[in-house]
Amino acid sequence: MSTAATPVPVLPGAASSTSRAGWAALTAIAPAVWGTTYIVTTHLLPQGHPLFAALMRSLPAGLIALALARRLPRGAWWWRSAVLGVLNMGAFFPLLFVAAQHLPGGVAATLGATQPILVAFLAVAILHEKLSAWRTAWGLAGMVGVGMVVLGPGAGLDPIGIIAGIAGAASMGTGVVLTKKWGRPEGLIAIGLAGWQLTAAGLLLLIPALMIDGIPPGIDAPAVAGYAWLGLVGALLTYTVWFSGIRRLPVAPTALLGLLSPLVAAVLGAVIAAEALTAVQIAGFALALAAMACGQLAQRRRTSKGLPA
Repeated sequence: MSTAATPVPVLPGAASSTSRAGWAALTAIAPAVWGTTYIVTTHLLPQGHPLFAALMRSLPAGLIALALARRLPRGAWWWRSAVLGVLNMGAFFPLLFVAAQHLPGGVAATLGATQPILVAFLAVAILHEKLSAWRTAWGLAGMVGVGMVVLGPGAGLDPIGIIAGIAGAASMGTGVVLTKKWGRPEGLIAIGLAGWQLTAAGLLLLIPALMIDGIPPGIDAPAVAGYAWLGLVGALLTYTVWFSGIRRLPVAPTALLGLLSPLVAAVLGAVIAAEALTAVQIAGFALALAAMACGQLAQRRRTSKGLPA
């Protein structure tokens, strides 16, 4: 009688599902950290210098990343890095600041939460993916949830702010999809791709920032700490993690992780202002988190026999 152990069957896709969940959790760190941007900007940085803030968030971090990666773009990656740098940072950062200056934080955050929906349609146009009604619906639910958390009765609408908010979401959404389409060169680590883009964005912003904003007078220790946080943690670390996640995860559910940004910003705002969250806000949190989690799951398809495909 044989004593050999009977192999335990492994469900197809179980390992990949576990790996995907781990990468989704790791990638979620990036938008969670981005949620600190509003608090850092309003409490630590000099006011009225959005282009300079965007410059300080991108160029120093990009140069550090280049030094660590020790590799420059080659061939088509020169223009690809420039395009991605503009979309993901160079245009997105200033548009984010403009939207925040012209709109209440809640309205700006809600406009930013449209990004997962935009990404779903951009994936169809650029990546030729089939539109997922499941993930599009959860994207809409997530936007509603964010709105419940951050929109107040006094929310105002300013045309410039609205255009900037939607343009910012579209800019980074397009950058996310093109990052997925182009991937990264063989042998290049994620921090290298982040460095190429951050440097390209910083060089784009250098002259406008110095000519339009100038260097803010009286940069004190809190401002230095704020710039360091936004550049080293909010750009260098987070974009390295973000690009690693985009490479390994489907693009539409990855974009849904961006819902964490306005949620974290709302929590920090409530903590600093010592304000209790209302029942509507708590319900919005639950809806947005459910949308983010459920959007990571693929809709189950069934065969003609009624079994999972």
